[in-house]
Amino acid sequence: MQKRTWKTNLFIVLMLLPALVLSLGIIAYPMLNTLVKSFRDAEGAFTLENYRFLFTDKIALDNIWFTFWVTAATVLLAIAFAYVLSLYLRFSEGKISRLIGSLYLLPRFVPTLVAIYAMMTVVRDSGFLNRVSQLFGASFKPGLLFNPKGIIMMNLWFNIPFAAMIVSASLSAIPNSVVESARDVGAHKLSVFFRMILPLSIKDVLIAMTFVFMSNISSFTTPYLIGPNHPMMLGVYLRRQFSTYMNYELSAALSVVIFLFSSVSAVVYLYTNLKQKEWEKVN
Repeated sequence: MQKRTWKTNLFIVLMLLPALVLSLGIIAYPMLNTLVKSFRDAEGAFTLENYRFLFTDKIALDNIWFTFWVTAATVLLAIAFAYVLSLYLRFSEGKISRLIGSLYLLPRFVPTLVAIYAMMTVVRDSGFLNRVSQLFGASFKPGLLFNPKGIIMMNLWFNIPFAAMIVSASLSAIPNSVVESARDVGAHKLSVFFRMILPLSIKDVLIAMTFVFMSNISSFTTPYLIGPNHPMMLGVYLRRQFSTYMNYELSAALSVVIFLFSSVSAVVYLYTNLKQKEWEKVN
């Protein structure tokens, strides 16, 4: 193989330099600036007060726990529904399963604002469901707006198709011969699932969980439109501190905290992929 000359290497570096400078300008510098600002007070002096406030103030703590609770519920429910849906699509060959397989990704193509406002007109206490119930002499009020149930409901609308897409790809990679061989030797369906299907798909399930977690831990649009005023998700809390109270230093500290929370799922993602590579080397 012919070695690259220094001129070739220089040309490659010069071609990549604009992209590198742009990345440093719009990603690295803002992140570093935010980190530095989080350790400053309004006068520019070094302080840890911003972080102390976030983890001692009752309102801030309520918002943190509320965000974790909503995110955890979204992750668990989205993965559970997505896995069941993926199993059905993978091992069912009927017309209904094929139809669902063609349509289940449609929610991903609906803009967030459109989907939220459409859902609000249906589930609010004076919405479509309530008006239909009044035709039968009732007054059905779901109570799904401005509380965590509404946030979780909308999160599931967006995240179940996404998680199902990842899990379905994993289940599709499992050969039919593996499942058929197990059934031929007398293995029950539950045994096949827990000993073969689940272990072979668990890596992609964890990956789906990390992406769902990261997309919801810092979500803004959904909790801003249909979430409660207190407690609130951290994305909404950050916007209020930045835009309403103009507390830029505290907003920077809150941004760092949200990033650290998201990094937890990033670590899980990297660990899962590294373990997969180790498994491939052994086999």
